[in-house]
Amino acid sequence: MAAESQEQEVMQMSSQADTRGRRTSRNTRRLAFGAMFTALALIFSYVEFLIPLPVPVPGIKLGLANLVIIIAIYRMGFKYAFTINCVRIVASGLLFSGVFGMLYSFAGGILSLLVMYGLYRTKLFSMVGVSMAGGVIHNLGQLITACLMVSSIRLMSYFAVLLFSGLISGILIGILAYHIEKRLPSDIR
Repeated sequence: MAAESQEQEVMQMSSQADTRGRRTSRNTRRLAFGAMFTALALIFSYVEFLIPLPVPVPGIKLGLANLVIIIAIYRMGFKYAFTINCVRIVASGLLFSGVFGMLYSFAGGILSLLVMYGLYRTKLFSMVGVSMAGGVIHNLGQLITACLMVSSIRLMSYFAVLLFSGLISGILIGILAYHIEKRLPSDIR
């Protein structure tokens, strides 16, 4: 009888150790993917910094880093997407755009992340729709920041141009994100 209870105890301890090992392995895997996503978002920011769009309108960018952020929302959840976005904004601000660029990026990036995550949670919008909203809201957040910094609401007249560019870039990024996300391994979650 004592041998049976001892054997059950050993089996239970073995099962608990196996569960902890799988959980640790999963967390390590998610952390590694999070680091890769952060590096990729930073690389995309650098590419956009080096190669501006051939559009004569200032402030318009494709938003390649948002490709990574939207995939992170769908695959890793809000906490990881938020962390990836913040680390990318700080690193690209320190490396490429300076303090003011970082401020504008935070305003647009955090606001668009909140809206994209909220729309994602409703399950009413496709990835393209979520991305479109993110592109528009990102531009709106940056424009509001600019209005606050120069104390002039007149800058809001520029929103029509940014609305159109946010829609177009959001659609393009959403289509790319959809096709990339389908091809990622399912065990990232």
